[in-house]
Amino acid sequence: MKGSSMNTHMGNIVINNEVIAQYAGSVAVECFGIVGMAGVNVRDGLVRLLKMDSLTRGINVSLNNHKLTLDFHVIVAYGVSIIAVSDNLVSNVKYKVEEFTGIEIEKINIFVEGVRVID
Repeated sequence: MKGSSMNTHMGNIVINNEVIAQYAGSVAVECFGIVGMAGVNVRDGLVRLLKMDSLTRGINVSLNNHKLTLDFHVIVAYGVSIIAVSDNLVSNVKYKVEEFTGIEIEKINIFVEGVRVID
């Protein structure tokens, strides 16, 4: 099991990276301008919008020196400022994931994989 761990006075706590990715993904899709997470097929170079139950495939979680690094592959809404959406995503995810896990986030990387028109 790949997980993020921390030691407390009562013992060791291990949080599976999949749990962190699922929570971060649910926070991300709540942000204005984010249509959803992107699944990238490296072999074919294809990008597709992931369904809500597959959010974790668009997010990579890694732990280095007791700090998290999150990589988001997202699809943004057409006509919105990518900078504004990215700033909103970073601030929301950083606050909520740190509050949820108790682990500091060192870096959040955002890869905009596509743009979609929202009906």
